[in-house]
Amino acid sequence: LYELAGVFTNLAAGFLGARWGIQFTLIIGLSLQIFSYGLLYGWQDDWTKEQAIIYVTISQMFAGIAKDLTKLGGKTVTKLVTPDEQETKLFKLVSLITGWKNSLKGVGYFLGSALIQVDYFLAIGCMMALVLFAMPWAIVGLDRSLGTAKKKNANWREVFNMDNKNLNWLSLARLFLFASRDFWFEVPLPFFLRSPACDEIGEDFLCSVDDDCTTGAICGAGGFCKNLNSGGGCGGLGVERVVVGAFLGGYIILYGQVQSWTPQLVTGPLNQTPPNKYTEILWGLINCIPTLVMWIVMTWSTAFEDYKLPQMTTWLVCVIVFFAIIFAINSSIHSFLVVNYASKDKVAVSVGFYYMSNAMGRLVGTIGSGLLYSYIGEDFGEYAGTDAVAGLAACFLAGTISSLLAATITVMINDNKAGLKCGCLTIVPAAEDQDTLKEDDAAEASNKTETL
Repeated sequence: LYELAGVFTNLAAGFLGARWGIQFTLIIGLSLQIFSYGLLYGWQDDWTKEQAIIYVTISQMFAGIAKDLTKLGGKTVTKLVTPDEQETKLFKLVSLITGWKNSLKGVGYFLGSALIQVDYFLAIGCMMALVLFAMPWAIVGLDRSLGTAKKKNANWREVFNMDNKNLNWLSLARLFLFASRDFWFEVPLPFFLRSPACDEIGEDFLCSVDDDCTTGAICGAGGFCKNLNSGGGCGGLGVERVVVGAFLGGYIILYGQVQSWTPQLVTGPLNQTPPNKYTEILWGLINCIPTLVMWIVMTWSTAFEDYKLPQMTTWLVCVIVFFAIIFAINSSIHSFLVVNYASKDKVAVSVGFYYMSNAMGRLVGTIGSGLLYSYIGEDFGEYAGTDAVAGLAACFLAGTISSLLAATITVMINDNKAGLKCGCLTIVPAAEDQDTLKEDDAAEASNKTETL
């Protein structure tokens, strides 16, 4: 529901921003975020599992709407305050804002996982305070007309206007790019990190208290160890909840910081600033590598087959860190291309449509990962659950296919003028260079004909 709400919110946010301005969508987004946190104060310990899931999901839906309304402003304002000819400056500004936004989101993971160990209501209160701190800046710091379009552009027909083909192809590529991450990150990875070893669960492992069982398992009513959450499978790392929160938070902070510094540390030294479609194709193909490696390792290596925990942890951490860096570069390039391709008088609508595809990719990845993780692996029974290793491996393979599709779709974008360099090496000549080569070849052919 969180991701589905994001699909419709991004469409509506583009329209609302074009008609009433970025300040309006930002204030509404921050207010809804406070409201969603307020709903969580209504939690009751005596609820059934079904009641708790429904209530939290509804609260999360409002948080998702709030997030996408707020995000629109940060993406749109960069285009509005940057002159058209200063593409490099626009790239650096977009990367900086997007990267720090994600890094702060990672800090939120850290704070949430740490504070909830102290007190549930304290954690919610701290999150609400942070949002309230940002509210005055949105109210007094932004011009009300910022981001508004001409009146004839601010209608629902403009949201679905398909005349910007570059933006349409980029939006479709974005769908698969984010599916490549969310096929394994959002749902399967946290479950895998928490899931206990399969061979330490069942009627052969007697217990009297939870501490008699391995991490991720509890002492069941029958006096033997069982999976704390059999739906999450078994065969994972079995780490504590706070460690999972710290790991996910660290990933997002790293991802955000790489985004922020991509122009200075990656594309700049490689002579790929400002980036174009060829830059994204190159990094999109590189994005396939870490998930492909992880699928191969989890499927055939003895580390996962024999449950060698240190080797499993090393493989998983190293590959995920590598993916965070590569994916951040891709995301930074994408974030620049969308504002670069968008028309300045329709930037809110264009960004809203693009991030609708972003939300759709997360939705596809989240639903698909749940199905793959739950049903691919062998079922070891009600006390253990399914084979989490096989499930997560399938999710990594799905992520690899999604990365490949995203890179392939990017080929359709008409943005060939600048070519592609990798440092001093020219991989694809610029369009002007290609025209010069064609003219030289034609002249040489003409000279040969005259000689004959």
